[in-house]
Amino acid sequence: MGERNTSTAVATGQAVELKKQISLFDCVTLIVGTVIGAGIFVSPVGILLNVQSVGMSIILWAACGLYSGLCAMCFAELGAAMPVTGGEYMYIYTAFGDFAGFLCLWIYITINYCVGYAALCLVFSTYILQPLYMTCEVPVIVIRLLSVLIYTLLTTLNCRNVKWVTKLQAVTTGAALTALVGIVIIGVVWIIKGETGRFENAFEGSDYSPGKITIGFYSGIFAYSGWNNVCMIASEIVKPQRNIPLSIIISLSIVTLVYIAVNIGYFAVLTPSQMIKSSAVAVTFAEHTLGKGSFVMSILIASAVVGTLNGSMLAFSRLIYMGANNNHVPQFIGMLSIKNKTPSPSLMFICLIVLILQYFEEVFYLIELSGFGSATVISATLAALLKLRWKNKLDRPFKLHISIPIIMFITSLMIACLTIYQKPTESGYAILTIALGVPYYLFTVLWKDKPVCLQRKLSKYKIQ
Repeated sequence: MGERNTSTAVATGQAVELKKQISLFDCVTLIVGTVIGAGIFVSPVGILLNVQSVGMSIILWAACGLYSGLCAMCFAELGAAMPVTGGEYMYIYTAFGDFAGFLCLWIYITINYCVGYAALCLVFSTYILQPLYMTCEVPVIVIRLLSVLIYTLLTTLNCRNVKWVTKLQAVTTGAALTALVGIVIIGVVWIIKGETGRFENAFEGSDYSPGKITIGFYSGIFAYSGWNNVCMIASEIVKPQRNIPLSIIISLSIVTLVYIAVNIGYFAVLTPSQMIKSSAVAVTFAEHTLGKGSFVMSILIASAVVGTLNGSMLAFSRLIYMGANNNHVPQFIGMLSIKNKTPSPSLMFICLIVLILQYFEEVFYLIELSGFGSATVISATLAALLKLRWKNKLDRPFKLHISIPIIMFITSLMIACLTIYQKPTESGYAILTIALGVPYYLFTVLWKDKPVCLQRKLSKYKIQ
């Protein structure tokens, strides 16, 4: 099949390993394209729903950008010091040991990524098909079939060539930014025309209660998610000590400024009540301003979702690859393509799970489970940074003041605790799912002296 185990396998006299071929520009387009996905276009404006005013909404968007930026810089310190494939999985593994690293990987596989991919595929299909069906409801089977098609195509692309992936990422990032710039320009035109009423008394009716602000803050953080993917592919980045921190600074500065400008554009055209009632704010915006041309916005939204999927797949497949190298998932999943130098088996493994999830109606509900998992992994990664700082184990070409990771760790831990308080059912399911990883770890990883007959059966699938 043209595959070999791990990065140390040999073919034609050379080691099979992931190639350093991702530039600074590729990193920036990866982060921007992954972060600017369905959130800013499709969300029902969770921030506005909680804080209830234009002024507080814009301030909270800026605060979420600052939080995400500082969190990302903490990750960048680790990424520059440890330019390895796997990102936070390897940071936690290095700081806290094998079991902690396994749980990080387990959370990502069972809670965070695959469910999100399945939902994003459905979002893509809905926005591509809705203009064709106009006022009619799109058949569920058609949505699912297109979802299967788009994810299979993206998997094939990621298996074939990393350069093709980064080129597609540049195109989809351009489409996303085109949509956002269009919203900003239209908003400016409306403001010039005198549509400034919603910016007068911008803080009127604000809800300043800590609970509402925190929930709104959590909604904003979701829209900024995806910046961590660049650390997962650090071993493939050219000059990672320079390009990881620089790409994070550039990309999150762009995203934060664009998000604030886009929200000002939204408020120039739509009233807060119209935004709150909308399940797809960008489409509602386009219907008010472009009329019959609003289908263009649907296409651009779909392109942005493809960018989120594509960039995230590039990173997540590398995480699975490193997990296989550490015997945390079956080793055959950690093989590399000799010809393409890509982790094809891990991509196919992810694809299989995502395609299965397409047929579960609970996919969108399951997305709510990912909040607790994400906050838990971020908190653990920041704790890993603090421990490695304390042990002074790493040479750091990029180093933050110690107060920043401490503040970010406390903040992330509070977000995780708040998730349990605000969504006890979803968090309970997430905790149960994490707990199920313990017997898997004990059986497949920790139990070394298995009976010979069992070892033979497991060795057929390279499961230790």
